[in-house]
Amino acid sequence: MRAVWFESFGAAKDVLRIGELDKPKAGPGEVLVRVYTSSVNPSDVKKRAGSAPNLLDDGFVIPNSDGAGVIESAGAGVDASRVGERVWLYQAQFARRFGTAAEYLAIDERRAVKLPDTVSFEVGACLGIPVMTAHRAVFADSDVAGQRILVTGGAGRVANYAIQWASQAGASVIATASNKADEDACIEAGAQHVVNHRGKDVAGQILAASDGDPVDRVVDVEFGANLPITIEVLKVGGVIATYGSAQVPEPQLPFYRMMYKDLTIRTIIVYAMPESAKQQAIADIDKALRKEALHHRIAETMPLADIVRSNELIEQGRIRGAVILTVE
Repeated sequence: MRAVWFESFGAAKDVLRIGELDKPKAGPGEVLVRVYTSSVNPSDVKKRAGSAPNLLDDGFVIPNSDGAGVIESAGAGVDASRVGERVWLYQAQFARRFGTAAEYLAIDERRAVKLPDTVSFEVGACLGIPVMTAHRAVFADSDVAGQRILVTGGAGRVANYAIQWASQAGASVIATASNKADEDACIEAGAQHVVNHRGKDVAGQILAASDGDPVDRVVDVEFGANLPITIEVLKVGGVIATYGSAQVPEPQLPFYRMMYKDLTIRTIIVYAMPESAKQQAIADIDKALRKEALHHRIAETMPLADIVRSNELIEQGRIRGAVILTVE
């Protein structure tokens, strides 16, 4: 099969290889999927660059966690009726070496989720990390109907889905953005107000947008950098649900200020979500797909041969939306 792999850590142009590898077989509890699309996420490029030092201990790695395709065969214990099913894939390259950047993938059947016939493989590849992370960030603690929720960096992939989940569930959403295009993307997703996070008195602007009332929850892309503001705008008993802190990777916590507000910090990564949370996210994603309730932004679509360019686009951090590889 045609596939991409890396055997050492480094820059995409230096370590990514494309060529022929043995086609896998579905083991017990697995399905063999003919992959048609593979999504490149920030975590995928970080792992290739060396963020997980033990990743290559057992040999080369085929990158990318998310994708979509068609089940070609079923392993022992899997209902044979699944053969021919269109599926979206998640968590393919986690605690295992082989991801979606290949023509074929053998994977636990739970990680191959039925994709409605009306949904494209390109959209299917968007659904893993960003949509499931956003779902967890919004719904992990309670029903959010009637709540005031702040979503930082609202034009980002996860944040934009978080706006959609929260607003459709009945929350009032305030987002942050730094330019007109990103502001428009937040409004289109369902935000009632957008605050420029590079402006003056950001906390004051957020509170003004919520009529002076503190917010119930913050869905946060930059925990450390945003913490001084989030503490200001959160109510007593509020929650910070965060999935990133790239600018300040080891933040110092103002413990007593947080304690006196009885704040909860919830950190989120799809891989560590409880299985029950994953299955609830999948169920809600399926309902949303069938109602065409989610808007998906695909920034670039390119062939598997352009894997290096796809990684470089993600690392540059300037695009809004998914980068999808087509596996022909």
